[in-house]
Amino acid sequence: MRLLAILIAGHFLVYACTRKQNPKDWPEYLGGPERSHFSALDQITKENIKDLEVAWVYNSGDSGVWQCNPIVIDGTLYSLTAASEAFALEAATGKEKWRFAPSEKKNFLKNRGVAFWQKDDDKRILFSYDEWLYALNAETGEVIRTFGEDGKVSLRTGLGENGKGKYLMSRTPGTIFEDLIIMPTVMMEEAGAAPGFLQAFHVKTGELAWVFHTIPRKGEFGADTWPEDVHTKGVVGAANNWTGMTVDYKRGMIYVPTGSAAPDFFGGSRKGQNLFANTLLALDARTGKRKWHYQIIRHDIWDMDLPSPPNLMTIRKDGREREVVVQQTKKGYIFVFDRDTGEPVFPVEEVKVPASPIAEEEAWPTQPIPKLPLPIARQEILESDLNIHSPDYDSLKKVYHSYRKGKYLPVGEVPTMVTPGLMGGAEWGGAAVDSDGMLYVNSNEVPWILTLRPTSEGEAQFSGGERVYRNTCSTCHGPDRLGNPASGFPSLVSVKEKLSHDDLANLISRGRGMMPGFPQLSASDKKALIGFLFGEKEEGSGEDPIHGQTSPADAWTFKGYTKFLDREGRPGILPPWGRFTAIDMNTGQQKWQVPLGEIPSYKARGIPNSGTENYGGPILTASGILFIAATEDAKFRAFDKENGALLWETDVPAPAFSTPSTFEVNGAQYVVLSCGGTTLGTKKGDALVAFKLKK
Repeated sequence: MRLLAILIAGHFLVYACTRKQNPKDWPEYLGGPERSHFSALDQITKENIKDLEVAWVYNSGDSGVWQCNPIVIDGTLYSLTAASEAFALEAATGKEKWRFAPSEKKNFLKNRGVAFWQKDDDKRILFSYDEWLYALNAETGEVIRTFGEDGKVSLRTGLGENGKGKYLMSRTPGTIFEDLIIMPTVMMEEAGAAPGFLQAFHVKTGELAWVFHTIPRKGEFGADTWPEDVHTKGVVGAANNWTGMTVDYKRGMIYVPTGSAAPDFFGGSRKGQNLFANTLLALDARTGKRKWHYQIIRHDIWDMDLPSPPNLMTIRKDGREREVVVQQTKKGYIFVFDRDTGEPVFPVEEVKVPASPIAEEEAWPTQPIPKLPLPIARQEILESDLNIHSPDYDSLKKVYHSYRKGKYLPVGEVPTMVTPGLMGGAEWGGAAVDSDGMLYVNSNEVPWILTLRPTSEGEAQFSGGERVYRNTCSTCHGPDRLGNPASGFPSLVSVKEKLSHDDLANLISRGRGMMPGFPQLSASDKKALIGFLFGEKEEGSGEDPIHGQTSPADAWTFKGYTKFLDREGRPGILPPWGRFTAIDMNTGQQKWQVPLGEIPSYKARGIPNSGTENYGGPILTASGILFIAATEDAKFRAFDKENGALLWETDVPAPAFSTPSTFEVNGAQYVVLSCGGTTLGTKKGDALVAFKLKK
């Protein structure tokens, strides 16, 4: 561990970095601890970018959702396949050095990368698989047996009784601070979810170092914002960080954005403001003690998780430099806070919002909305916003007028339009920032239609496997099992033609891609569910699954995910549906905004600049180039940071819903990208593609 001492206000503040970072590397997820997405490399310029070509391709063999942002250290690239198998490559050639499979069976659990830690000659790769955090020797890929229990530690360790036997994993690399790794987690989003407490583990031993209760326990700050029985009833959970975190080494602080509490869309079992869900938390990275917090959504009933790690920036405001932390949101708002105090740097207005139409719900009466910067996505949809290019325009207009609409409008029995949508606004790819105070962020604009129903509605007529299906699966796949492929939820009508009994049982328990696992289902309920999906004779089951379990406080349940789409699978609102925005954070004003992505069928009809839904973020180089893929049209693009002009684009083997990385080896700058497709119904891929300039 290299210790650095800094003299501040007459005192020595000692903090540690895991290693001296080389500006030629891409040493951490999203570029570094401050999550800037920035590289000081400048070999690829606006003038020579036309000469960029494929340098090498690594085919992992694991086709599917591949969101990894590879890290590169001292000429070695580290990443995960779509099946979460860790690997190391020669960064200059793409030649495999080692590969580690945590399971004999391929399980596509979706993961965004690995973390690296070094002390002297001890170099480690840390990554998660299922509920486990693994430590590998970075040179050989071998498990470090002295870490945890034979090389791994459970992410349930600090969650208590309510974390046992419930779906839990991590999809984002842990954040390294000194000898600690602080881990994000993913859990169910319905009743019975595990709590999303923050946990720090010792990198050397795997021992639990500290826990921060995002759902405070009795006597802790914020406990009065929840019901007294929140920890004993076992219904409410989550309030987790799944996006990753940001480190300020100078202050010894870690900034943690959290998601909504579960269940997502009905809060009758968690009445109150619900700290620390939907909150930017500033914690002492060594101890987990709270420094400050700002709750961005009170009592979230829209699934508006904070979607990405915040950015650390230095801006000039009111004639002086301000060190700030910047958080993007799914709503498309940008919040800017003083790093030391958590005070908003730009004005934030506490706006009155509507009450819930459901008697058992108590929506919070106000929500904070920043006056600057302006939102990066449409906040409300008018009739004039409807898609006049759609063959279903008249139908879209009719159903539009049947929906309830409004900012922070609570969901009820009448379908409610949520804008810009559950997947952003801003999304997990995050934003790139520059030292001059500029921020660059991509976003989505696809409204979703949400509805609640009483939990007792018609349930008595169903038994056994169908009842389990309706409680467990119908939210995403629909009561008719037809799914909603345009929203990413496949039909299950013909599942028996694709999976065996054993494959389906494993999928139900472990999950895959967007689908969570349901390990808490009893063996008899799982058997009954599989029998129902396979159309087999019902043997009956008298047990209730925990997932979807209701209580007197849970009188309502979510009816299912539906995007506002036409028959062609395109949004019911006018394009662009994806944007790329530059914001001068010194003033809070947008500098430019351009469509991101292209729908070929629309372009062929003379409707250009449609934009597309996009997942994965941009990176910025010192030569002023923004690289971004993220779109469903299987393109990799480069934009001019000054004006948003398209400098270069190329086809990639499959859509790359991931954030690229850039690095230099042997005097050559590379840009590398994970191309896995699958999302938004696109073709699958398994190619890690690296680009460099022609010799």
